[in-house]
Amino acid sequence: MKYSRMKTFMDKTWKEICDTRDAGQKEYAHDEDNVFANFDRTGRDLELHSSKVLMVFLKKHFDGICAWIKGHKSQREDVRGRIKDAIVYLMLLWAMIERESDNESN
Repeated sequence: MKYSRMKTFMDKTWKEICDTRDAGQKEYAHDEDNVFANFDRTGRDLELHSSKVLMVFLKKHFDGICAWIKGHKSQREDVRGRIKDAIVYLMLLWAMIERESDNESN
């Protein structure tokens, strides 16, 4: 793939990733003031750190991606959707790390 095509692909895909994150915020967080609300709630319920909850949710998508790589092409969700979700979860994890860094420096 040429650079120009990859750039176009990444620009288009990043928009889709942002749309996926926005939809997830509405569907799961239910709190515009806390993008981690779903992870925080589940963490409180299960006595787990929010990042551990996120990792459990992310692992499901990695399992589907690994299955696709191993040849299991017929899945309930298209592997590209799983990759998009994994990217969103990794960005949320990055933001959680930033939140903790901010809290430590205050």
